[in-house]
Amino acid sequence: MTREKETRLTIQIKDIDNVAVAVRDLPAGTRVEGGVITLDDIPQAHKIALTDIPQGGDIIRHGVTLGYAKAPIPVGSWINEHMLDLPESPSVENLPYGTNIVPTEDLPAPDRTTWLGYRNKVGPAGTRNLLGIVTTVQCAAGVVKVAVERIKRELLPKYPNVDGVVAVTHPYGCGVAINAPMAPIPIRAITNVIRHPNFGGEIMVVGLGCEKLTYDRILPPEDITPDNCLTLQDWKGHDAMMDAILAMADKKLQNLNRRRREELPLSELLIGMQCGGSDAFSGITANPSAGYAADMLVRGGGTVLFSEVTEVRDGVQMLAARCPDAHTRDRLAQEMKWYDDYLEAGGVDRDANPTPGNKKGGLANIVEKAMGSIAKSGTSPIVEVLSPAQQPTRHGLIYAATPASDIVCGPSQVASGIGLQVFMTGRGTPYGLDIAPVIKVCSRDEMKEHWFDMIDISAGGVATGRATIAQVGTEIFHMILDVASGLKQPYSDQYGFQNDMCIFNPAPIT
Repeated sequence: MTREKETRLTIQIKDIDNVAVAVRDLPAGTRVEGGVITLDDIPQAHKIALTDIPQGGDIIRHGVTLGYAKAPIPVGSWINEHMLDLPESPSVENLPYGTNIVPTEDLPAPDRTTWLGYRNKVGPAGTRNLLGIVTTVQCAAGVVKVAVERIKRELLPKYPNVDGVVAVTHPYGCGVAINAPMAPIPIRAITNVIRHPNFGGEIMVVGLGCEKLTYDRILPPEDITPDNCLTLQDWKGHDAMMDAILAMADKKLQNLNRRRREELPLSELLIGMQCGGSDAFSGITANPSAGYAADMLVRGGGTVLFSEVTEVRDGVQMLAARCPDAHTRDRLAQEMKWYDDYLEAGGVDRDANPTPGNKKGGLANIVEKAMGSIAKSGTSPIVEVLSPAQQPTRHGLIYAATPASDIVCGPSQVASGIGLQVFMTGRGTPYGLDIAPVIKVCSRDEMKEHWFDMIDISAGGVATGRATIAQVGTEIFHMILDVASGLKQPYSDQYGFQNDMCIFNPAPIT
């Protein structure tokens, strides 16, 4: 792709900001907006001082203090992660709520209000028609993976209306403190994945037979039947075991093959927003554009989850302002406090989050990263707050508390029932999910040019002035509906890029 000539060299988010971000690499001596002349070579996406900043002075971007200058910083200087002291976390006590509630009618209106999905008896509709085979323990994973390959070869061709077969394996189930206070988190995740909307209500669980995660911990009594549960230790030898799995799968595939897509309202669509490999442009281009698409979905009656506790923690007061009532505010504070304690018990703080790639992409610390991360939530009111792997009970924008790790956040959102995920990236990642399709949105045109056949949408034009957030957001919105409807396939699905099911397990392993 050929980019139009860039006319601006830096981006200043708020008038009170005393730093701006370089749109491209800027050599020392470059005159930028406001007449500032660079004193150093400024890498793309990194910050340039717009004023003289004294030692201990606030370094402000997004209208918030990212940190305090460790030494005097002259105007025109390159500001990087080594030059800031981290501020204290905002308190979660007595946060004001309901002070920034955007009425539904003020959200951007969608020009499409229906999509093609698989209606379920309860919960959101499916975006795919899959047979999901869920293990109770990692010990069964190898057998199930081999069985799934046989099912794909020997059975799936007979059922053209089924999109695929997924082995849901995970590193849990035995060698764990099954009754520990935090054990309900991974158990809830596995329980909810079994009934994922894309599995069409067909239950197929494979256990070993001696694990701690027994069927009664993840299924109600009425579902613990030979039709739904298969225990490997009950079968004599490899062939009998495989034959039993394929026979059970064949019955489930017959049922799934009768499912058909139908036109559905947006209220039956549940999606997730996540970002990973972020850079300083993520909060300027990709995340705000995804937030615009989220607002369109919410206006149309859809449900959108956003997550990643450490990547919103420093903006908790902004999220509380979007909570319409004290209960939602209190749930938000409760999840933030739980994670504060979790990190403290592990001997780290929130600034352990940014990666070398984040820093190379211009993000100095977790405060700056959080300001950009929050942008993917749009502007809608937050109607509900979920604990990890909980399922929503309301429609609209929902905060689903999860770790920020891409490969843990994704499965947590899947357990909450998302049928699709929009994933924003600045540095690039081949991340994908096998249960739900993933749309990749990058923050820079350079990223799209580099991974032209792996990134679905570039929001880089927002930085250069070639496009607006509304334009890119509308493009994302349409791709969400097209992918959810099975009309388009994102690159991650085309190549089969699928990460492991890394469930969040803060409980002890014995």
